[in-house]
Amino acid sequence: MTPDLRLDEWLARAAAALDLDAPSAEDTRAVLDIVREVAHGVHRPAAPLAAYLIGVAVGRGADPTAARGAVAALVPRDAPAGEAP
Repeated sequence: MTPDLRLDEWLARAAAALDLDAPSAEDTRAVLDIVREVAHGVHRPAAPLAAYLIGVAVGRGADPTAARGAVAALVPRDAPAGEAP
């Protein structure tokens, strides 16, 4: 089984456990992209916390693209990778 298939299977199981629909491949990629930006541009531990905050915002009705964009706008573009600003 390829890593992507394992990820997709795990996500489907996690979503079902939370009584949610599994995320689309596009949504999964978008979340992984913002988490990578935060991990490399802010600080690694900030990445899962940013994903959590985006999820809370979306759960409260925020547009997913706008929520990711708001967080992405906070990532310094000139900070050394992995160092907090």
